[in-house]
Amino acid sequence: MNLAGFVAYSGALAVAAAIPGPGVTALVARALGSGFRSSLFMAFGLVIGDLTYLTATVSGLALLAQAFGTAFLILKWMGVAYLAWLAWTFWTSGITAEKIEAKKASGGAFSSFLAGLLVTLGNPKTMIFYLALTPTLVDLQHITLFDYGVLAVCTIIVLLVVLVPYLMLAAKARLLLQAPRALKRLNRTAAAFMAGAAATIAMRH
Repeated sequence: MNLAGFVAYSGALAVAAAIPGPGVTALVARALGSGFRSSLFMAFGLVIGDLTYLTATVSGLALLAQAFGTAFLILKWMGVAYLAWLAWTFWTSGITAEKIEAKKASGGAFSSFLAGLLVTLGNPKTMIFYLALTPTLVDLQHITLFDYGVLAVCTIIVLLVVLVPYLMLAAKARLLLQAPRALKRLNRTAAAFMAGAAATIAMRH
């Protein structure tokens, strides 16, 4: 691959990632509910999900992925169920001013990472980008291991550059809203975002 190919791929990925979808929606909701650290691990999960599809496409597994549609459906509904559960949790209990500080020091990194991974793997938009659009941007028949490595690095950098500002703004807004009424609205907003992300994934084919 040449420089133009990498630039075209990175540009297309940046545009696709920047358009608010289930991944961005879930990330913002997570940042609103649990702060920057937890949502950052979720962002890492989103990135690994993208790398999974990139690897599948480059290694010629696109046809295999299309053949085993059941596996995709399972991942999709696992993601929907997890987001729905998070929405219910935020709506019914949510967070309090005391929980804000506690959550800063608490774990939950793995669950956040897993949530991001499931959202990406179950998102048809992401699947379409890598399995359908990437072959039009990348010459997969002549790609080398070095080319794949560069594509993977580009994917990581582009996604983090696009996603981190979303979660930083959401996390900052969360810390500014620590009054009881504001927290209640915050919990309901996070729940609505999570439910919206779950519904969006569930309705897409």
